[in-house]
Amino acid sequence: MNFAPGRTLAAALLCCAAPLAAAAQEPVVSTGDATRGVSLTVYNGNFGVVREERRIPLRSGRNFVRYEGVAQQIDPTSISFKSLTAPASVAVREQNYQFDLISPGALLEKAVGKTVRYVSFGADGERRVVLEGTLLSTHSTGGVVVRTADGRLVLNPIGTVEVGEVGAGLVSRPSLLWTLDATQGGEHTTQVSYITSGISWKADYVAVVRDDETRLDLTGWVTLDNRSGATYRDASLQLMAGDVRRIQDRSFPLDQLVVTGTAARMPAAPPPPAFAQEAFFEYHLYTLDGTTTVAHNETKQMNLLSATDVGVTRRLVFDVGAPWWSWRTRRPGDGTSTTGDKLGIVLELRNSRENRMGMPLPKGKVRVYKGDRTGNLQFIGEDLVDHTPRDETVRLYIGDAFDVVGERKVAENRQVSERVSEQTVEVSIRNHKDTATQVSVVEHHGGDWTIVRSTHRWEKKDATTIEFPLTVPKDGEVVVTYTVRTRW
Repeated sequence: MNFAPGRTLAAALLCCAAPLAAAAQEPVVSTGDATRGVSLTVYNGNFGVVREERRIPLRSGRNFVRYEGVAQQIDPTSISFKSLTAPASVAVREQNYQFDLISPGALLEKAVGKTVRYVSFGADGERRVVLEGTLLSTHSTGGVVVRTADGRLVLNPIGTVEVGEVGAGLVSRPSLLWTLDATQGGEHTTQVSYITSGISWKADYVAVVRDDETRLDLTGWVTLDNRSGATYRDASLQLMAGDVRRIQDRSFPLDQLVVTGTAARMPAAPPPPAFAQEAFFEYHLYTLDGTTTVAHNETKQMNLLSATDVGVTRRLVFDVGAPWWSWRTRRPGDGTSTTGDKLGIVLELRNSRENRMGMPLPKGKVRVYKGDRTGNLQFIGEDLVDHTPRDETVRLYIGDAFDVVGERKVAENRQVSERVSEQTVEVSIRNHKDTATQVSVVEHHGGDWTIVRSTHRWEKKDATTIEFPLTVPKDGEVVVTYTVRTRW
C-alpha cells in the first residue's frame, strides 16, 4: 500500500500521540463529596456489604477514574461497578486497589536512594540543616543509614527528616483506580458495591423481672462497631441475622473484633423499635427506619425491640451432669460417691405473640435485673442466646441459688447377673428459704436402662435424661430415691 509522504508523516505522528495522550490524561477524581446515597448491610460475621451511588463525569472513549473514600478493609475481589444512567455504555477495562497509605515509614521507604535532610529547630525557631545525604536504608531493614557527599556513612541520625517528594504509589486514603471504556459521555450516576471486613453488629438485651417474678420487660439493643476504615454518612442501614457462610482465605485472615458489653439502659418508656424485620432467604433482615451515620472507630447503639409484661417462668435445676455447671472440689472426708452441687437458676419465656413477643431474636447477651425494696434495679445474672425464631422458648441460665442446695449420692451398686446391674441413687434437696420452691432434679443414664423403683414421679426427657419435678417446702427437705437397672 502506498502513502503520500505528507500523509504518512501525519499518520505516524497521530499514532505516537494517541498513547501519549492517554498516558497524560489526568484521572477523574471522585471523592465522598459526590456521594448521592449509601446503603449498608452489616452481618454478624464481622463484615458488611457497602453500596454507594456517586455522580462521575465520563468522556466518550477511554477514562481513568480515581475513586476515593472506600473502606481500608475492603475485599478488592468483591467490587462491582455499574452505571445506573446507561448500564450498557460503560465497561470496566482494568481495576486497581491502592492502599499504600502515606506515613512516615512509607515516605522513608520510598526515599531510599534519594537525598534526605535532617534538620533541627533552635529556641528561636530557626531551622538548621544538621545532615544531608543519600538515604541507604531505613528502620525496616535494621536501622537508618545516610551517606553524605564526602562519603561518610552516618548511622541512625537524630533530627527531623525532610524528603523531597511523595514516593510513587503512595496515597493519602485508600482508593480504587479504574480504566473505563464509555460509549456515552456525560455525567453518569454510578453504583459501586463491595464487601468489607471490620464492621459487625450484635444484639444486647436488658430484661427487668417484676416483683412477682412471673412477668418481665425486655428491651433489645443493636450494638454496631465500625473498624472498617471508612465513615458511612446518612446510610440506609440493614442488619442480617443468621449464620451466613463465607470461605476464609487463610492468606488474608479477617481481623477478629471484640466488642465490649453495653451498660444497662432502663428508660421509663422504651422508644419504639427502630428496625422492621423480615424473613430473607434462610435468614432474617432488620431494616432501619430512616438513615444513620456510621463513623469509623465508632460503637453505635440503637433500639431493636421492646416488649412489656412478658410471661416468664423461674426454675431451679439440680443437674450434676449438666455441661455448663462447674464441678465442685471434693473436701477431705467427703464420700467418693456423694456429690454436692448448687442449683442453677433458669428463666424460661416463650417467644410468641401470645406472650407479647413473637419477633425473631438475633443472638446476643441478655442481662437480667430486678428491683429491690427501694426500687433500685439490681443485676441478677446474664446469659447468651442464639438466634431464636418465633414461637420458640428462650432459656436463660443466670446464676446459682443461694438458699437451696442439692446433694446426690450413689447409695448402692449391685450386680444382678452377668449382663445386668442395678444402681440406687439418692438425691436430697434442702430448702432454707421461708417459702416453698419448685425444683427440677435432672439425672442422666446411658445404655439400655430402666427405672425399676422410685419414690417420686419422673419424666423421661430423652434417651439419656430423666427429670423429677419437686415442690420443696420452706425450711424443708425432699429426698428422691430411685433404682436404675442397666443391661448390656
